[in-house]
Amino acid sequence: MKKSDILRLLKLKYPKIQTTELKTILNGTFEAMIEALQTKGRVEIRGLGTFKVKYKKPKVARNPKTGKKIYVDGRKTVQYKMSKVLKRKLFNA
Repeated sequence: MKKSDILRLLKLKYPKIQTTELKTILNGTFEAMIEALQTKGRVEIRGLGTFKVKYKKPKVARNPKTGKKIYVDGRKTVQYKMSKVLKRKLFNA
């Protein structure tokens, strides 16, 4: 599902709100989440899950085509953990 699909679903659910306003709200929500990840390193949305910034250590990897060893720098990545509520809704339906 893309952001445009979410916007379309929101428009169906809230037809009285203009599409531009819904788009502003949706973009603002995503911007707030990104800002929270940058500053606090964690975003928890009850019923959906938790997004957390994790650091991956540098490592030596292997190029699958050539078999040559390469060095991969450490980097930050975002980890998502599904909430128990969402897990029940998806897998015990």
